[in-house]
Amino acid sequence: MMATPEELAYDKFLERVRRTVYIDELTPLATTPVIESAFNQFGTVKKVSFIPNFLGPKELPMSVLVEMETEDMAQAVISTVSQLPFMVAGMPRPVRASPAEPNMFVDRPKKPGRTIRFRWIGPNDPDFDKARRMKRLARKHTAENSFMLKKQLEEAEKLSKQQSETALTHHKKFEMMDKLLYDGVAQKLADRYSMKCFPYR
Repeated sequence: MMATPEELAYDKFLERVRRTVYIDELTPLATTPVIESAFNQFGTVKKVSFIPNFLGPKELPMSVLVEMETEDMAQAVISTVSQLPFMVAGMPRPVRASPAEPNMFVDRPKKPGRTIRFRWIGPNDPDFDKARRMKRLARKHTAENSFMLKKQLEEAEKLSKQQSETALTHHKKFEMMDKLLYDGVAQKLADRYSMKCFPYR
């Protein structure tokens, strides 16, 4: 029996899923260029898709789907990140990697043979109280997520500032060392204390 166009499209989608990695525990400051730079060392990154943050600001996603060129490249990412701490954007919290799943893709095609049924429920429906409790729980999770996101942003901005200050301090030290070598001060000190000093080039 020949496969239908829907089945062929879904099979092609599953191939894409198998070469895609789900990355979470991201810093809210991560961007597409940062993600591409971090994971291009494992192969070729074909596409970066941030997963919307449905419990907070959508412009600050906490996870991402990284589609690699081949399935082997995706497995290399998962194996390495699972065994060794892997930082993105210099954040001290290692990210986590796992195989992507079809339900993570917002543009996934309809699964052949699958049907979705729904119905409206009223106050007299036996499931009405369950739905109301779920709604309250979702609001609670949204509030908790907003609080945690605010703390994570504060920590990320603080760390970014510390990293910038450290980089600037190191740069000034290297400039001072370069000046000492260029002016011959380092060579004079080496001669004074009978130490070897490589000539400045």
